[in-house]
Amino acid sequence: MVLPGITQIREAIDAELLEFTKARSSELNAIDSELAPVAKALSDFVTDGGKRFRPIFAYLGYLGPGSTPNQNFLKACAALELVHVCALIHDDVMDGSDSRRNKPALHKHFEDLHKKNSYKGEPSKFGVAAAILLGDLALSWSDQMISESGISNLDASRAAPIFHEMRAELMAGQYLDVLEGSIAKFDLERSRKIARYKSGKYSIERPLQFGASLAGESKELHKVFSNYGLPLGEAFQLRDDILGVFGDSAITGKPSGDDIREGKRTVLMALTASRLSAADHSTLTAALGNPNLDSSQVAQIQQLVKDSGALDQCEALIEQLLNEALNSLKHPALDAEVTTKLNEMAVAATKRKS
Repeated sequence: MVLPGITQIREAIDAELLEFTKARSSELNAIDSELAPVAKALSDFVTDGGKRFRPIFAYLGYLGPGSTPNQNFLKACAALELVHVCALIHDDVMDGSDSRRNKPALHKHFEDLHKKNSYKGEPSKFGVAAAILLGDLALSWSDQMISESGISNLDASRAAPIFHEMRAELMAGQYLDVLEGSIAKFDLERSRKIARYKSGKYSIERPLQFGASLAGESKELHKVFSNYGLPLGEAFQLRDDILGVFGDSAITGKPSGDDIREGKRTVLMALTASRLSAADHSTLTAALGNPNLDSSQVAQIQQLVKDSGALDQCEALIEQLLNEALNSLKHPALDAEVTTKLNEMAVAATKRKS
């Protein structure tokens, strides 16, 4: 049996998301014409861009034990993108990020809508309220997409515990991330734990286990997917941390150095802080969380990170975690063609530029 390639899977997921959001937009528009901007904004956010890592990993988890490709199961896996959409929208609100994918973040988009229409009240408050509601709506849609996917109730019930656990872990990780910024300390182990829960587990391990559960697999493949997904998920987030400091804004869609202005206490920052002199440590601490840093001040912190050796250490850690993940795939329970695709996805997740 020849399985579809990663590009084909991604395109099929895109098609399912497009069809689903069109139907949901029609429903919103039927409620009230004032919901047209909501329907369009959320539909555009879902369908315009995105690497689709989570639904792709979920579908590979479904195919892992040798399952036959199936459009209904692919649609159920596509629902995981809507969980990610919720996380992105809320993350931009919590971080105060003005842009996403080279466009205004949704809270800024609705703030601008408020100003354009000369509504009463505070534009920024309106924008934040709209974004929170749209994020909640995306999360609600994820349940609806699974229920409308065409899979049986038994199949859905097998995957439900993983789906619920994944979403709870995501919210827990997000809270710990917010808390860490408020505690304002550098703690490598805590930063690594947050990386696992905020992004790693819900990006790779849980999607794979979700797909495997849809296929009726449990203990054996779940363990394989944990051994692969946990180190790879952490490496995935570490790449995000590097891009948050050094990423090219034309590629990432967010200003270079955004994580510095937002005060992110990432693994990269913890490694940097542990290697600095007292004076440089004070410079780093003063810069983190300052939203008014100009480009030269951001460049100064970027240079501190490089000169400390933390960037090289973080890159080495990514490589170590990647190799750990790849070595875990040598298991007879896993379809050989899926193993090849998981190798491909591991490289894509850790070598990406956005």
